[in-house]
Amino acid sequence: MESYDVIVIGSGPAGYVCAIRAAQLGLKTAIVERDQLGGICLNWGCIPTKALLRSIEVWHLMHRLGEFGFSAENFKFDLAKIVERSRKVSKQLSNGVAFLMKKHKITVIGGEAKLAGEGKIAVSKDGNITEYAAKNVVLATGARARTLPGLEPDGKLIWTYREAMVPPSFPGSLLVVGSGAIGIEFASFYRTLGADVMVVEVLDRVLPAEDEEISQLAHKAFVKQGMTIRTGTTVEKLEKGTGSVTATIRARDGKAESFTVDRVILAVGIVGNVENNGFEQAGVKVERTHVVVNQWGETGVPGLWAIGDLVGPPWLAHKGMHEGVIVAERIAGMKGVHPLNTANVPGCTYCYPQVASVGLTEAAAKTLGRKIRVGKFPFIGNGKAIALGEPEGLIKTIFDAETGELLGAHMIGAEVTELIQGYVVAKTGELTDAELAATIFPHPTLSEMMHEAVLAAEGRALHI
Repeated sequence: MESYDVIVIGSGPAGYVCAIRAAQLGLKTAIVERDQLGGICLNWGCIPTKALLRSIEVWHLMHRLGEFGFSAENFKFDLAKIVERSRKVSKQLSNGVAFLMKKHKITVIGGEAKLAGEGKIAVSKDGNITEYAAKNVVLATGARARTLPGLEPDGKLIWTYREAMVPPSFPGSLLVVGSGAIGIEFASFYRTLGADVMVVEVLDRVLPAEDEEISQLAHKAFVKQGMTIRTGTTVEKLEKGTGSVTATIRARDGKAESFTVDRVILAVGIVGNVENNGFEQAGVKVERTHVVVNQWGETGVPGLWAIGDLVGPPWLAHKGMHEGVIVAERIAGMKGVHPLNTANVPGCTYCYPQVASVGLTEAAAKTLGRKIRVGKFPFIGNGKAIALGEPEGLIKTIFDAETGELLGAHMIGAEVTELIQGYVVAKTGELTDAELAATIFPHPTLSEMMHEAVLAAEGRALHI
């Protein structure tokens, strides 16, 4: 029986990064994958969706050529080529993970893994079962799309993110159920290309995890683009026809509405992949489809660790990667390892306009009883934003009024998914408002607005 210091089950961002870090630290490492290296993120999630969304950025700009001094006629999109490019991007990155495994001398085991007793796993492939031994097993089996009773996807008329990424033809009308990052990104993609899109959200606002002010601005932008949005509304029934779906939705006031669309995209959250893995038989605690761990990724069962989407929110690739590094370093006995601080995990949504945030919302800070100072700066006050033709947006900062601690930052507008890391660095480094105010930001850049939003919290913004 082949034996390892570490076996990682699952090769998504959390798993493959954990394996790489373990190998870097001199541990004999293997990784098990039942499908494609890179997991959902690289193959059916973060990466291919960003490739799709890049296409609509180009399409959006093409419709604004006149603003920039150009003219063109009869341009059109080729859906098959848009999807093909997205798949090529995914394949390139999946191949890149395979290269990294080889570079770091990590054994890649194909098949489905199951815990098989203390320090053992059994991997089944093509009807054959092979056992492996490991001093440490890291569970990184990830998650999948959540489904609701009566709203199950069929892959043809009712889609999850997976089918929405590779449409065989362009739907003229869509119902998107759920307005979190996944739902809104697909709504943005299809609406920009011309589909009639309705978004239904059970909570009282779109992007409900974001700061309320940012959500309101996003809502206005989406409606301006032609989306129909129903908040505080549930989908009661989906009836499939030959080539369409009739949906019945109900608002909180009891008013029901029925309509027919070509396709439905379900984006109502995720559930952990905890079934048929031997987790509970091994003593691993599972709650609401997620493995319970402590701050170090320990499951409570000696030698068993868990990371990534499998262990709960925030369900983000970069959070999983960080957990993978922490677990590998703990296994290796490194000193000075710090647990993950979820307050410093940024979130990004790649709709149009982009949304990004880190830390507490204004409402959350007030609920915690913090005395706060809030700074805001609009894109219209920034020279680079105007030069880009992107004058709509806002950057918002939240500071502790007594200590100057940066509690949260929230953005909507062009390229904010690239800007947010500046505030993440500030939070991680525990910089105060005074230190950020004394920092020089280059001109002319969008990042200047980050500086102005800090100054605004002190009542001394310069350009509004």
